[in-house]
Amino acid sequence: MTKVMILATDGFEQSELMKPKANLEDAGIETEVVSLEAGEIKGWDEDDWGQSVKVDKTVDQVSSCEGYDALLLPGGQINPDLLRVNDKAVGIVKKFNDAGKPIAAICHAPWLLIEAGILEGKTATSYKSIRTDLRNAGANVVDQEVAKDGNLITSRNPDDIPAFSKALIEALGQTAKKDAMETA
Repeated sequence: MTKVMILATDGFEQSELMKPKANLEDAGIETEVVSLEAGEIKGWDEDDWGQSVKVDKTVDQVSSCEGYDALLLPGGQINPDLLRVNDKAVGIVKKFNDAGKPIAAICHAPWLLIEAGILEGKTATSYKSIRTDLRNAGANVVDQEVAKDGNLITSRNPDDIPAFSKALIEALGQTAKKDAMETA
């Protein structure tokens, strides 16, 4: 079965984790939430704390991207800011990129792509307030609902979630079809 790692911590933008997670699962794709600490992480919903999500594994329990077909990075201001200063979280992003596996980052989550040093020469989008950060990291910044460049998929905000989810599911299409053929 195709499996996507969702790397997040407290302060994730609730809709940017919950909706893509549900869309992936509706498409028959397994998801696993990986975070800095065990237990639960709490989302940020517009202007206050939102729902909590169960953590399946911690970054300490994940030594590589083996067993995962893609990486989903939800945004919010707090979540990616906390993750980008954690060496293990940034290392996970680098491992997915080195393996050429899809990495989908929305809103402020491209901060993790910057920290991992993987945006230079790539076309990407993000929430408007961090586009200068992307440019400074060498990215070709566009303002569109989804930017795809190689294994990177980026989107701007919660309004882009349908297109963002679709792009990730399509990127996983060959893997999902291959897995289905192997189990048939």
